[in-house]
Amino acid sequence: MADKYLLLDRDGVINHDSDAYIKSPDEWLPIQGSLEAITRLYQAGYKIVVVTNQSGVGRKFYTEADLTAIHTKMCQLVKAAGGEIEHIYYCPHLPDLGCHCRKPKAGMLQQFVADTGADIADIYFIGDSLRDLQAGISAGAKPILVKTGNGVKTLSDNPDLDCPIFENLYDASEFILSK
Repeated sequence: MADKYLLLDRDGVINHDSDAYIKSPDEWLPIQGSLEAITRLYQAGYKIVVVTNQSGVGRKFYTEADLTAIHTKMCQLVKAAGGEIEHIYYCPHLPDLGCHCRKPKAGMLQQFVADTGADIADIYFIGDSLRDLQAGISAGAKPILVKTGNGVKTLSDNPDLDCPIFENLYDASEFILSK
């Protein structure tokens, strides 16, 4: 049987986002229910993969070492809750550099497919912004919008979105686990 994967954006989906960027482990705070959602999905056999734009590195708001420390905290909290994050893909580039990896482009998702051989057509990608949904659609994944983070604004700016929409990651996990 093929591995089951779930792709997640980070800021605004797993943790509270900030217009000032998440620059340190102390600033990384999980959204209520997100760690439990990841744990439930992991325990149901899903491999959890995070796909996140992190232009704060390119903007020099924080370093790659700071980002590693933030991700270490996230993974430790998930593990303490009984879950696991399989892998983290991130784009450190500035938006105007035109890289292929920054969402809404599909580069990180394509790299995930190249690394795993997974059939992305069977994989949900959960995000809180239009660029997450666009990257998922472009790569051939099944997008889901959550209303946490930028999700409410994304929905109000794009009322005709054609994807499942949930209040938060926990509610989205309930939907996925009911399949």
